[in-house]
Amino acid sequence: MWEWFSFANPERLWVLLLVPLLIAGYVFALKRRNKVGMRFTNTTILGRVVPKQSQWRRHLAVALSLLSLVALSIAWSRPQGIEMMPRERATVVVVIDVSLSMQATDIKPNRLDAAKAAAIKFVESLPPQYNVAVVGLSGSPSVRMPPSLDRAAARQAISSLKLAQSTAVGESIYASLEALQLAPKGENGEGPAPGAVVLLSDGQNTAGRAPAQAAADAKAAKVPIYTIAYGTDNGYVDLDGKRESVPPDRELLADIST
Repeated sequence: MWEWFSFANPERLWVLLLVPLLIAGYVFALKRRNKVGMRFTNTTILGRVVPKQSQWRRHLAVALSLLSLVALSIAWSRPQGIEMMPRERATVVVVIDVSLSMQATDIKPNRLDAAKAAAIKFVESLPPQYNVAVVGLSGSPSVRMPPSLDRAAARQAISSLKLAQSTAVGESIYASLEALQLAPKGENGEGPAPGAVVLLSDGQNTAGRAPAQAAADAKAAKVPIYTIAYGTDNGYVDLDGKRESVPPDRELLADIST
């Protein structure tokens, strides 16, 4: 507490030294009064002449007076403190799967367009102080937009995502961690803002490093990953004249999030 508490005029606190002196003087006055009282041997006559006074009321009045002096002395020294207020600082990396399986139409109009619409709506709902980065998830994930407060640029980056070959889920997590390192540093020597990853995919990792290891590294960096599985078990795509079943890998995405 004292680390965030100080006085504008601490030299005025010397006035508080008067408090123990006044207490000592009061105790001395009480003892002197008792000695003087011993001269009156006939207390019956004294009681008729001087009304009986309550001792605790007198002590209470003195105590309150001393407390008032202490409070006035502290106020005179102009106490001041630093109040810590929470700041809304964070960076959110939105990862969108653009692999060929995302063209399945089991979610209208298709998985990719549905993911884009949801991502744009999510980005627009974030506090304006939050930085947003965009990563495209394919066989070679890349940062499509570094952390920025520009929501229009984020919408444009999401809308411009195109289908690509393969799905490297683990690599997309590493790309997200790299994007977080690009976030602006805080003011007054503050460290980087906390970060989080929101991954929209149908799973089915087909390339790159293991997603489990990437998730573990994200955990070590204290970066939570929130996953959203797109698609149904009946989803399919037509590739080179052949129909391929592309159900979402919910188990993989759940393990990453966990």
